[in-house]
This record gives sequence, C-alpha cells and structure tokens, in this order.
Amino acid sequence: MVTLVVATTCDPASINPAKALLAMPGWQPGPTLDAGIRSFKNGGSLRLLEQEKFIIEEDDLDLRWEAATGETVVEMIFLSRHAAVSNRPALTIHPIGIPHLKDGDVLPQGGKPGWAAPPCPRMGPWLLLLKKIAQSHNLLPEFEITLEATHHGPVTTKPTMFIEIGSTEDYWGRQDAARVVAQLVWEGLGLGEGAAVGTWSSTTEKKKVLLGIGGGHYVPRHMDIIMKEGTWVGHLISGYSLPMEDPGQSKEKTTTDSIGGTWKQAIKVAFDATKTAFPGGEILAHLDHKSFKGWQKNAITDFLGQQGIKVGKPADFR
Repeated sequence: MVTLVVATTCDPASINPAKALLAMPGWQPGPTLDAGIRSFKNGGSLRLLEQEKFIIEEDDLDLRWEAATGETVVEMIFLSRHAAVSNRPALTIHPIGIPHLKDGDVLPQGGKPGWAAPPCPRMGPWLLLLKKIAQSHNLLPEFEITLEATHHGPVTTKPTMFIEIGSTEDYWGRQDAARVVAQLVWEGLGLGEGAAVGTWSSTTEKKKVLLGIGGGHYVPRHMDIIMKEGTWVGHLISGYSLPMEDPGQSKEKTTTDSIGGTWKQAIKVAFDATKTAFPGGEILAHLDHKSFKGWQKNAITDFLGQQGIKVGKPADFR
C-alpha cells in the first residue's frame, strides 16, 4: 500500500518541493507510467510521480498506477502553486472536487461534474504541522497558513489533498517554501524521526470529523475550530459551491424541494466522499451561519436533517 505524491515540471511551486523531497535519503528510480510520467520510490510505501502536464490535467493517476504496478494506492498528495487576487504569500492545503457542477457545465480547472475525491484525513493534522514547520523556517508571519475550500481536479478515487505555495510567481519559486513543503511530507508520513501524523483509524479515540458548509474560499469560521481543536477535516464546501436559486417573494412558503440549484447535490456528494475517507467516523456538518441568508440557512438545515447528517456547533468538536 503506497502514498502517491504528484508533481509537475511546469510549475516551480510543484517541482521545487518535489526536488527537495527527492534530496532526502532512500530514493530510487521507479517505473515510467504511460504518457512518460516518471516515478521514484522510497521504501515500501512512498512513490513520487513527475509529470509534464499541468497538475489538474492527468486524471485517474491512482488507478493508472495500480494497473501498472499492482500496488494499492491509499492516498494522493499533489504539490502545486496557489494563485490569489490578494497576492499574499501563503501555504495552503485543501481537498478537491467540483460537487456543485452538473453535466454540460464548463469545467474551469479539471475534475468531472458532481464529483469530489475522498478528502485525505491528514489535512487537519498536517495543517498544524505545516504551521510548526513554517515557523521553524522563519516563514511566519510572512506566509499565511490556511486551508482552502474544496475545488478543482484532477479526478481521483483515493483520499486526496493538495499542498500549495502561493500566491504569485515571486513566491512560487521560493526555495525556503519548497523545503517546508518537502519537510511536511517527509515528517507527516513518518519518514523522519517521529511517527506519521494524521493517520486515520476507525478505532481512534477522537472520531468527530468536520464537514464545512458555507463561507468564503479560505473558510475562516471552519479554520477557527480546526486550528483550536485539532479536528479531523472533511470536505469544505464554500458558498460559491452551493448554488441556491432565490425564491423571491415566496421565501416564507419555500421548502427544501422548492429551492432550485445544485446545492443539495453538492452537500450530498461532499458528505458521501467524507464518509468514505473516514470509516467509522462521526461526520458533523459545521455551518458558517453568518454567510447565509435566513432562507438559505433554513433550507440547508432542513436538508441535512432529511439526510440524517448531524449539525455540530463549535463546542461539539472538542
């Protein structure tokens, strides 16, 4: 059973951390995958793929690796750049998927409509570890350490996360940031002196998993809980991934079924994928209440009840 780390040569924020990771001991050349994708192996459980296309353009790398090698992939970690209007330097982690899109919609950044990969359970614990490592490399407070909401591809079926360096070309090529990301992967997977971080088990004492619903792209309300409580993190569905058609004057008479848009699909897909990633976990939806209008909050709460999805308040994640 192996972890696949994926990098691309066309992105300095991807290939530089990969090179820093490959500079650590124990690596050997591995087989070449279809489309000329090179691989490297470290021990029995870590594989690094080096592709030349943009990071979101190679779908099903997990299944392709399994078919080519016979090894079972247990998780996917993509190294990538992050772009933001703010241009603020940042190190980010996020799950992937476009659960709100439907057939026929434009796919701006890969994936497939109505899909979300299982979120990698390491995201929450690694966010805390990332902050610690970034501090030790004197990247704070220059760099913001944050989660992002669920977005983009490529298509995978195994628990997946992106680790990104942002937010402009000046920062994508920062070697100190690349070394921090490489150290995060190395220590997080237990290849350093300590044990692996963020390994989920159905027998773990702390079973509550946060499914974020609503808010902006950097999910501040959900981040507050995650950073404070060290909570397991599932999908994080921002407001823009919850399209809801305004019922207009008939708001008081609306029902869950009468509000159009793909918001219900997005919630259901995100919940199912999170449940897959955390077998035996207790998935609790956490709503960013301030980001919703009253009719939106009521509709979402009613739908969660219909689906048997529990809603958690901040105190419930302690």
